[in-house]
This record gives sequence, structure tokens and C-alpha cells, in this order.
Amino acid sequence: MKIKNIELKSPYILAPMAGFSDVGFRALCSQFDCGLTTTEMVSAKGLFYGGEGSVALLAHEKTESPRAVQLFSNEPDVVEKVICDGFLDDFDIIDFNMGCPMPKIVKEGMGSALLKDPILASKIIKAAVKSTKKPVTVKFRIGYDLNHVVATDFAKMCEDSGASAVCVHGRTKTQLYTGNANWDIIGDVANAVKIPVFGNGDITTKQQAEKAIKDFGVKGVAVARGALGKPWIFSEFLGKNENINIPEVIFEHFRILEKYFPEKLVILHMRKHLGSYIKDVKGAKIFRHKIVTSQDKNEIFDLILQAFEKNT
Repeated sequence: MKIKNIELKSPYILAPMAGFSDVGFRALCSQFDCGLTTTEMVSAKGLFYGGEGSVALLAHEKTESPRAVQLFSNEPDVVEKVICDGFLDDFDIIDFNMGCPMPKIVKEGMGSALLKDPILASKIIKAAVKSTKKPVTVKFRIGYDLNHVVATDFAKMCEDSGASAVCVHGRTKTQLYTGNANWDIIGDVANAVKIPVFGNGDITTKQQAEKAIKDFGVKGVAVARGALGKPWIFSEFLGKNENINIPEVIFEHFRILEKYFPEKLVILHMRKHLGSYIKDVKGAKIFRHKIVTSQDKNEIFDLILQAFEKNT
């Protein structure tokens, strides 16, 4: 399938996750047949002012393809400037986060706050569309709260503003990540617009992914927490029964990050992933404690090998 002129490898894509969708994790997901990867959300204003933290989030591997960058902003002129200045030239798709529920984002009028301000949201999308030939996409939630479910109207606005696709998370802003994703509403969105719609929420198995596409009319599904510690989930969705060497996947994750960041930062960052990678091994709690208190990469590698040896 395509988003505008960009061919996806499969209908199963990686949903961006703040703090987790790093260059290493995305590259691994792409290696395991992920249809499309997307960066953590990047501040357009941060790029505009050359913020090191924002620029660092743009790190990517050439093998990560196709790839999208996700921006968050409440300033159409800044979005236009960032695109025209070439910050995003290495990405195939420009995505906008209009669903983040975190207070520090919402209070600044970004993320889920834009569900309450579709006029501004439209201006942001239009500013991007007029500044690039790349597909522009939008990820948003079904509404701010259950009394204000606006997903269908918001999707129509995105389409009318020039967006090439949307991804809908089946929860409201106030739900955060609790409860169950409402796929009926996602299905309503898929039936209401002509552009591709991707559904996001609670997809962890091949059967769930296939059912979502069949029953709700979405063109694909975006996997978030279901991929943590399991970047090969996308190959599983395609029916590929690969012999996965989990320690080697972990070590490759480390190696990719070390191309871009100092070792101490890599260790700190990998701690978040390692809990997911080893969650199913015997004695996971003990190994997790040892790993998160270690400052030595070689010691961490030894602990990982020990954890999986005990599991064989």
C-alpha cells in the first residue's frame, strides 16, 4: 500500500513512542519488516532554534526505510520554516502529533489540545503541505474526553487540509493509556474519509492486527507498546517464523545507538528497553534490578547472556 507516493513495506507500522522510538529500535523494527517507522515526537520550535535535543531525535539509519518524522507544534509559521530549511529532508513522510496527552504538551496548546482547536490544527497541516511534496500525515486520539469524541470530524478536517493519511489512537486524551481502545470509532473514521486510515490501540498479535483491518476497514495498524522488547513482531504479523536470537537483537540495539550517542547515555537509554526485552525470562525481576544498577556495558551484556541461558 501507499501513502501518497510512498510505498510501505507492509500495513503494519510502528507508532511513535516518546522515550522509546529511538534510532536503534526503529532500525530493528524496519529490519523485521515494519511497514513504516516514525521518530519520537520532535519539537518544531526546538528544530527552529537548533536545539541539540531536538536535532538528536532526527538520527536515523539509512536502512530504516521508509521512515517518517513526527513533529509537534502550535505555530504554522515555525512548521513552514523548519520544513523549508531542510531539517526533514532525509525523511519520506512528515507526521504531526495531535494526540499526545501529556500535561506539559497539552498546556502549551499542542498534542491533544489541538482536538479542541481544529482551525489551528488545519493551519498547521496546510503550512506543511504547501512547504513540501512529501506526504503529510496526522496522528490523533478519538477525542479530548468521552463527552467530546471528535475523531470523524477531525479526520475530515485533516483530509480537507491536505493530509495524505491519518492514524487514530482509539482512546481519548483523558483516558491516557487506560481502558480499551475503541475500535468502533476508528472504524467510523475509516468509513468517513478517502485517505488511508491506520488504527492504533491494543494490537499485540497477528490475529488482532488482521481482525482490525478486516472488521474496521483500516488500511493498516500502528503498533506501539506491543513492539517494546519485540521489534520482530512485524515479521510475526506477516507470518514469518524467524529464529530470533534475543541477546543478539539487544546487542545490535546497543551498537546502533553507540553510533550516535556516548556510552553512558546509551546505557541510560537502554535500561528502558531492557525491562521489556527480558520480561519473560526466569528471574526477570532480579536481572532487571542488576541491569538498571550497572554502569558497565560489558557487565550488562554478561547479565543479558546469563538471563537467557537460564531460560534455555
